[in-house]
Amino acid sequence: MSALYPFLAVRDTDAAIAFYTAAFDATVRERLEAPGTVVAVLEIDGMPFGVATEAPSLGTPSPETAGSTTVRVSLHVADPDAVFAHAIAAGAKEMFPVADQPYGLRQGRVVDPFGHHWLIANGV
Repeated sequence: MSALYPFLAVRDTDAAIAFYTAAFDATVRERLEAPGTVVAVLEIDGMPFGVATEAPSLGTPSPETAGSTTVRVSLHVADPDAVFAHAIAAGAKEMFPVADQPYGLRQGRVVDPFGHHWLIANGV
C-alpha cells in the first residue's frame, strides 16, 4: 500500500480548495478536471486528503446536500488553539472550542463551510 486518505465530497470544489488553503495552509498536490467535476488531492504538512465535486447519483453527496455527515476528520497539530482560531477566521464555524478533554487530548471541533467536521487536537 502506498497511501490511504479521505476524499471529501463538496458542491463547490474551487471554494473548498480556497478554504482549506486559507484555513489549514493546505497545498494542492494534484488537480484533475472533467466536465462538471473537479478532483483534487491536497496536503497539510505532507498529509494528503482529497476533495471532489459531489456525485449524488453515485452515492457521494456532499454534507450540504445530504444534510449531515458521518465522518469526522481528525487533524493533529502542535498548536490546536492557533489552528482552530485560523480555521474560524477563514470561515469555519465552532462546534465546540479547544479544551482539555477527559480522554487526554486538547481538542476542539469546527465545521467547514461545506459541512465537514474537523477535530483539531494536539499531537498524536
